[in-house]
Amino acid sequence: MVIKVFLASSSGSTAIKKKQQDVVSFLDALKVDYTELDIACNEQNRMWMRQNVPEEKKPPNGIPLPPQIFNEESYCGDYDTFFDAKEDNAVYTFLGLPPPPGSKVGEEEGQAEGESGQADDEETEGDTPPAEEEDEEEAEGEEDHNEVTEDAVFTA
Repeated sequence: MVIKVFLASSSGSTAIKKKQQDVVSFLDALKVDYTELDIACNEQNRMWMRQNVPEEKKPPNGIPLPPQIFNEESYCGDYDTFFDAKEDNAVYTFLGLPPPPGSKVGEEEGQAEGESGQADDEETEGDTPPAEEEDEEEAEGEEDHNEVTEDAVFTA
């Protein structure tokens, strides 16, 4: 699977430049393999990108702006959907990639499985662990002692 990021190497818009840099930097940080495809210097890249962005995702003028992200031929999204996925910790899902082994996403799934196993074990052991039973008995004894002391104060 090849992630394709369509960029404009010579854009006059600082906003577009920042968005492109954000996408590329984040993919680099995640060590995701991707290919940058320049739409400013390559007419074929520009035409392919424009034809393959779904109609419902195109802006009112019909010309999608970079960055646009694809997984092979499948459209992933533009910067806004990438940003939302990044905020939701769902970039791998957004890109259509499995999370790498040892990633937080993989660890969370493993922990969820482990927690359900632990809950089953705890239910079979008994209602209250012995240490808690002793604490409850001591607390009851202290309450009885306090009652006796209060009665003694009132009778004296």
